[in-house]
Amino acid sequence: MKRYVFCAAALVLAAGAVAGCGSSGNSSGSGGGSTGGGQKKITLIQGVANEPFYISMYCGAKQEAAAEGVQLEVTAPQKWDTAMQTSVVTAVTAKKPNAVLIAPVDKEAMRAPVKGLADAGSKVIFVDTELSDTSLGLSRISSDNKLGGQLGAKALAKQISDAGKVLVLSPKKGIATTDDRVQGFTAEITANHPKIKVVSVQYPGDDAAAAQSVVTATLAANPDLAGIFAANLVTGQGAAAAVKAGNKTGAVKLVEFDASQTQVDALRGGQVQALISQEPLDIGRQGIQQAVAALTGKTVQASIKTQLLEVNKQNVDDPAVAKYLYKSTC
Repeated sequence: MKRYVFCAAALVLAAGAVAGCGSSGNSSGSGGGSTGGGQKKITLIQGVANEPFYISMYCGAKQEAAAEGVQLEVTAPQKWDTAMQTSVVTAVTAKKPNAVLIAPVDKEAMRAPVKGLADAGSKVIFVDTELSDTSLGLSRISSDNKLGGQLGAKALAKQISDAGKVLVLSPKKGIATTDDRVQGFTAEITANHPKIKVVSVQYPGDDAAAAQSVVTATLAANPDLAGIFAANLVTGQGAAAAVKAGNKTGAVKLVEFDASQTQVDALRGGQVQALISQEPLDIGRQGIQQAVAALTGKTVQASIKTQLLEVNKQNVDDPAVAKYLYKSTC
């Protein structure tokens, strides 16, 4: 029977997937760690609440936790914010779960809170994002984000006939995943697309309105802008809004990372030309598998890279692509 346990952080439920603090499984016990010979307890700390990528990751983790017979709790900060996630980690550390899956929101700043988790006895598994400190985290499970950036560059190059000015958007420096996507994108353009010029790499934060403002200003300064690569869902939302407001839909080609329902609808409607999609369900499933391996003395894989796919208007309705489209509920 599924139950939800409310935690101190002000967190909410997201359409059936827990974006706040909850648990799934058979156990009716409470508190941290395992109770005697009872179920092992695992907590998933998402990067941010109510985001389709993390909802999908939770769905995969939830399914695998049920199969493995472990109890799963999930919690997240309301915003992509170091201080907010630190508060969440501190609360989880006090409960001493057997293992924690975590997507750190900053590869440097979250080191001390994550070390506190490990020092308190929780097995730490990184999912999606990670820390620069390789001594922390028993396993790191994510997309190959440099490859994702490369795929984004190739997709955008195809859309703009391999020539013209492009803008790159990323939320902020210091996030392992998006840093790698930007690096992969710019390296591919530099190496293989000499007629494409990256006019700017901008970091508007995880804020769609700020991203919209950046794109609006860039369009004003570069009326011949040919394309935009947005390194995550939120910057993609802002870019799409700016392109629409500037009456540039279709003229300025847009390639975004991720594949929320909103993004997929925009792809079908022609506002977005391609999405570089991940497999968050698989990241969640494999996170639970590696946590269980760590808790049962089995071999843990130090690094796992999950699949990426370019989703476009030609393949979006292919049944084989469905697993790459994100969920809003389990």
